[in-house]
Amino acid sequence: MTLTLTVDGDRWRAHLRQVADANPGLVPVLKGNGYGFGLHRLARRASWLGVDTVAVGTYAEVAEVLSRFDGDVLVLSPWRSFLPELAEPEAYDPRVVHTVGRVADLRALGEAAPAGTRVVLEGVTSMARHGLDRHALSDAAAALGRLRLVGFAVHLPMTGGHLDETDRWAAAVEASQLAGRFEGRPQLFVSHLGAGELATLRERRPGLDVRPRVGTQLWLGDRGALRVRAQVLDAHEVERGERIGYRQRPMPVGGTLLVVSGGTTHGIGLEAPTAASGLRQRATSLAKGGLQAAGLALSPFRIAGKQRWFAEPPHMQASMLLLPSSVPVPAVGDELDVQVRFTTTHFDVVDIS
Repeated sequence: MTLTLTVDGDRWRAHLRQVADANPGLVPVLKGNGYGFGLHRLARRASWLGVDTVAVGTYAEVAEVLSRFDGDVLVLSPWRSFLPELAEPEAYDPRVVHTVGRVADLRALGEAAPAGTRVVLEGVTSMARHGLDRHALSDAAAALGRLRLVGFAVHLPMTGGHLDETDRWAAAVEASQLAGRFEGRPQLFVSHLGAGELATLRERRPGLDVRPRVGTQLWLGDRGALRVRAQVLDAHEVERGERIGYRQRPMPVGGTLLVVSGGTTHGIGLEAPTAASGLRQRATSLAKGGLQAAGLALSPFRIAGKQRWFAEPPHMQASMLLLPSSVPVPAVGDELDVQVRFTTTHFDVVDIS
């Protein structure tokens, strides 16, 4: 009764190496559920790539990565004094690099952390999420105290070109009082810049070590190497109007009720909000919304080349699908392909060849 991620190991590893070779100074991002693979697997794979630094999302993820990766671990979420994870001994391990986006937090970290703790300052970008504004750079330089400044970070939106925004931040940092406070060559950590943009940035700012932070493109960039499968656990013929499941919903048509592995525990049926940017996407969203209002929702399970409808909302570890009578019924024990959002899916088995 498993949901399995099967990985073509040779193809996947070749893709990882290609991305690493194309991104000098690569900082692999390992966060959340490890993009479906698990943090521990990605930490070991980062060691295989030979990188000196990885990034995690939060302090809660630090311990699992530190034990499996020998280099530095950069925490992407900004340091806040109230975080309960800071009470754990790993939070101030010498290999941990902290991100700070407020002058007040910089002062507080200097008081709470051991002398020589390393930090990366973050500038607020058009993402409008975390970070210092340009007017605070001088105050930040003055507040460093006994902390060691190793880099500056800009977290950019995923859409559109943001080379000029990044370059403006680089210029501001080089012209500020921070310029003389870096330990060694200043590192500029960036996200969501293309290969051409990174090359141009390096040409414009030769005094900075540009460090691209890459997650999805690295781990999930070759979807052809990844296959998700579920198992058929049971099959029952049902008639139109027959009531089934926890909620005893009447079936809109006759056919076969399939019970398959994979449910809400795995992330099946849980969706992140998406922004419909085009007319076709908006029309699709409206159509799906109307069907869901009528009690129907399209599942990620594929049978005979098509995604099939949930018979009712998925359960914790299994789902029920309604298969039309015109479709051949898979046998109990057969495997089905599943289309999932890897960052919200937890697999029972990850099989890397």
